[in-house]
Formats: sequence, structure tokens, C-alpha cells
Amino acid sequence: MNKYFSVLVLSFVLVSCGKYIKQDGHASYYAGKFIGRKTANGETFSKHKKTAASKTLPFGTMVKVTNLSNGKSVKVRINDRGPFVKGRDIDLSWKAAKKIGMLDQGVAPVELKYRIQKK
Repeated sequence: MNKYFSVLVLSFVLVSCGKYIKQDGHASYYAGKFIGRKTANGETFSKHKKTAASKTLPFGTMVKVTNLSNGKSVKVRINDRGPFVKGRDIDLSWKAAKKIGMLDQGVAPVELKYRIQKK
């Protein structure tokens, strides 16, 4: 019976944690004139934080971004809206872009992995 209880608890934990989503897309990064300005959620933008902008993901969503060109990954928190350029799916802060080695590229093919929270 203890074995069945463990399976039941594990099932509940997995269901309540939400579902991971993976999607391929393109990332760009931003800094420059945005440094010190307010992001869409009211925070002050800093190029030294691992944050990102998304058109659709809720503020606070943690996203693992993997550069498909080199395999490097970074975890970022969504705190802004954008990018507003066709064909781009996420705008990374300068620090996040540096961590995945895309500063020279400017735009990189990426895999995004995040969890949708159940309400």
C-alpha cells in the first residue's frame, strides 16, 4: 500500500506543477537606450540582470533559453513586452545574451523551455 501512496503523491505533484512547453524560435537582445527605463511590469531595466521580454508569456515566467548554434543556456525571468520585430520570439537582456554567446550574432536560433502554471 505504501508503494501506491507514493505513486499517488508523485502523480499529484507532477500534475500540480504545470506542463513544460518547448518551442523553437529566434532571440535578440536589448540594452543601450533602454538602460534605466521602466519595463512593462514597472521594474527598472538593467542590462546586468538575466531578464527578457515576451509578447505573450506572463510576467515572472522563468524561461530556459538555449542557443541552438552553440548549446549554451541561460534562465531568464520575463519582465517586459516585446520584441516588436517580425520573426523574433524573445528579447534577452545583455547579460543573458552574453551568457549564451550571441552578442556578436545579434539574433540567434533558440529553444525556449518554460512551464505554464495552473491557476
